[in-house]
Amino acid sequence: MDIAFLFPFILLIGVMFLMSRSAKNRQRQAMEMRDSMEPGTGVRTIGGMYAEVKEVREDTVLLELSSGVQALFAKNAIGAVLDDDEYQRILSGESPYDDEDAPVVPDDASSLTEGTDADDADRVELGKKDGAEAAADGESKTDDSTRDGENGSTKS
Repeated sequence: MDIAFLFPFILLIGVMFLMSRSAKNRQRQAMEMRDSMEPGTGVRTIGGMYAEVKEVREDTVLLELSSGVQALFAKNAIGAVLDDDEYQRILSGESPYDDEDAPVVPDDASSLTEGTDADDADRVELGKKDGAEAAADGESKTDDSTRDGENGSTKS
């Protein structure tokens, strides 16, 4: 057999091996992270809920969602185990940025819609007139109730 014929198969097997190896590494890291949980640790679930670990069992973990409110979760529902500092920062609602490094976000979209007189000059007329302008130009305004059929002719 020719080596050129076997090369695509060898390459495919190599890529599959590397992909399965990296997936196993991610699974191993996730298991180590979940095994590092102990009572008092702050966690984030895969649903985005922040809670404190109260009890760690074989396949489950008891989380305190708020004062006196506890829920039982599967261990694989834990998305991240947080540092104490980060968990306290999230609970208190503090920004991770210093005041000067904080991104500037407007409260509303008014800054995006504020225009100048130059913006008004760039407007394009579409030729559509409202009732007052049409009456001033001598056009008669017809409503849909006086139209006859699909051709748009008016009834007499």
